[in-house]
Amino acid sequence: DQDSAVYATLKDGANPVTVKADIDKALADLPTVVVKDQSEYKASVVGQVNQILAIIYALLGLAIIISILGIVNTLALSVVERTREIGLLRAVGMSRKQMKSSIRWESMVIAVFGALLGLGLGVIFGVSLQRVLRNEGIQLLAIPWGQLIAFLVVSALVGVLAALWPARRASRLNVLDAISSE
Repeated sequence: DQDSAVYATLKDGANPVTVKADIDKALADLPTVVVKDQSEYKASVVGQVNQILAIIYALLGLAIIISILGIVNTLALSVVERTREIGLLRAVGMSRKQMKSSIRWESMVIAVFGALLGLGLGVIFGVSLQRVLRNEGIQLLAIPWGQLIAFLVVSALVGVLAALWPARRASRLNVLDAISSE
């Protein structure tokens, strides 16, 4: 059983630079041992955390792409299944613009509800993980509310963008053909 880290506390009046140099000199024959002061250690941990966050953001990007495809697919199927209903709405006076708007709103609602569910579960899991790891040194919980709100706004915009093709398709349906379809 070997120690993976050893921490040292300096006596009052000790020069940190001199102490670090003395420790480096004493451990010169151990090439795998790295001596770091508090700021160097903090920088290395911050680097590791930033690397993990970059991976998480990449996975988030993939999830967004998949959700866009899911919304487009759902709306496209919805338009196909509701062809007759869309035709009837158009026949009684709904304009193409109103039809596009309706599909866009539907898409945005789907995206925002999905984002709210994901953000809520993410916060719950984050709080739970922090509480479990409290004894491991993760004492502070910081929830980035600004980023969460930004993600919610982005999800609404993504919902609108995902609806462009299905909304266009729905608005271009021929009214008579749509009514006569089954």
